[in-house]
Amino acid sequence: MRVLVVEDDVDLAELIAAGLRDQHFVVDVAGDGARAVEKALTTPYDVVVLDRDLPVLHGDDVCRALHRSASPARILMLTASGTVDDRVDGLLIGADDYLPKPFAFVELVARLVALGRRAAAPASSVLSRGDIRLDQARHEVSRAGRFIRLTRKEFGVLAELLRRDGALCSAEELLDRVWDENADPFTNAVRTVIKNLRHKLGEPEAIETVVGCGYRLR
Repeated sequence: MRVLVVEDDVDLAELIAAGLRDQHFVVDVAGDGARAVEKALTTPYDVVVLDRDLPVLHGDDVCRALHRSASPARILMLTASGTVDDRVDGLLIGADDYLPKPFAFVELVARLVALGRRAAAPASSVLSRGDIRLDQARHEVSRAGRFIRLTRKEFGVLAELLRRDGALCSAEELLDRVWDENADPFTNAVRTVIKNLRHKLGEPEAIETVVGCGYRLR
């Protein structure tokens, strides 16, 4: 799941982002409302974690802008005020959920997972093709009953290929879905992860390279 964290407190933003990355989210950060709108309209986020009191453009205006643009991203609004009126106001302008500060990190994760389910088409947490099985909820992968330990990026790439169900997926699309915005578009990171995945998945070779186009599962 790809998440945009919009928070002007740099330390808090990085703390949230680091914690979410440890939970296997792909996370970008924006420090003001204008930057948040720019990012959210150009990147396919699943959820935007939006602080309400933002510089440059208020969080309410960010929420309205995303709502008007028909952005597919769900919005989880954060605020230091937890009154009923504030929660109602946030929901009325387009927020999908509301979490008052201070909050427990485990609750933030649970709400993001729930919003991610609503953002996507209803589907099982298990992805499979042939004898490869990936359980997103348990973060487990197996092939022909043999469990395989994958890194976070390997897991993300395999999940994206499984979602395509044999259709092509370009290196650029994998970078967009599995890496954050700091990824170098000219990096060979995707190629390296694919190579490691092939090795771990074993024979017969599961991932096919279509030169100049991308990758797909056989």
